[in-house]
Amino acid sequence: MSELGSALKAAREGARVSLARMAELVHYSTSYLSLIENGRRRPVPDVISAYEQALGVAIGSDPVRRAHEWLVQDSPLAVQRRSGRRVAVSLTDAAEARVIELRHLDDTVGSADLLPAIVKELSETRALVRNGSYTEVTGRRLLTAAGELSQLAGWVASDAGRYGEAQRYYLSGVSAADAADNHCLAAQLFSSLSYQLSNTGKAADGLLLARTAVKGSNGATPLVRALLLERVAWASARTRDRDATRRALDAVDDAYERRSPDINEPEWVYWLNRAEIDVMAGRCMIELGDPGAAEPLLTAAVATYPDAHSREVALYLSWLAESHARTGALDAAKATLNRAKVYASRMPSARTDDRFKAVDELI
Repeated sequence: MSELGSALKAAREGARVSLARMAELVHYSTSYLSLIENGRRRPVPDVISAYEQALGVAIGSDPVRRAHEWLVQDSPLAVQRRSGRRVAVSLTDAAEARVIELRHLDDTVGSADLLPAIVKELSETRALVRNGSYTEVTGRRLLTAAGELSQLAGWVASDAGRYGEAQRYYLSGVSAADAADNHCLAAQLFSSLSYQLSNTGKAADGLLLARTAVKGSNGATPLVRALLLERVAWASARTRDRDATRRALDAVDDAYERRSPDINEPEWVYWLNRAEIDVMAGRCMIELGDPGAAEPLLTAAVATYPDAHSREVALYLSWLAESHARTGALDAAKATLNRAKVYASRMPSARTDDRFKAVDELI
């Protein structure tokens, strides 16, 4: 009881939410929450779920179980839609928190478990946008939530190898982002689709779309710009354009160095850090025939990832294995690939399957 209460408190404080504000968000009294956080009252499941939804994180629960709960629980958006009342700001807050929770679950939950939950939430959000009554500001927020859910659905569908379905999600998300006048989100959706195209044998189309996303991202923050430019770098590497790849990677570094705590970045770029940028640079070096330059970047980056992020660790280890194989270090390549396969067994992915096939052919 004390351990779970401490976890709730740590999650709240980590999100910089005061106890009084949390009480407002979850509709429990401040004194009651204080008793729970300090281990003097047992936290009931509804309180844990309320914290998770408000903070957008999983607390004290198995991520896969949490994903399945989404399929059996009634979304607050569905309840609102059936009631016919005007959409309140508090419901919009809850919708945005649910998007964040699903996005973070993608770090630790496989596509087969997570995609149905995302699709359900996306369907409810779209229905509320179509049939709900709300102010213009609330409408833009709901459309943005629909666009972000579409991007997440596309990403997870693509990870499952369902590329046609992913493309439809991405393009429908662009429509929602455009209606919300959210140019950066529209650019992110186009950029995500460009990444899929670059990975599925259509690198020239991917490059055109990636460049279009950068061009259209009016007012992009430093991290958003860095992410969009990463997709340009990858598509350029896939087309074997060495100079364009290096220019794009330099631009990624420049954009990343302009980040600041004072700049309000969108939550969907939370995962982009120095390690991710180094991984992309290493992958580009391999594509351009310079695996020796890739190895130290990949080795250092992979070491920073938690074991719970099994899919990412497996993917990046596969690139490290390829760098070893292409420099002739076949024993190291085999050992690294075997490590990658252990991680992949915990979180299946079409992307890791494709990577393993490619590296197996080299060793």
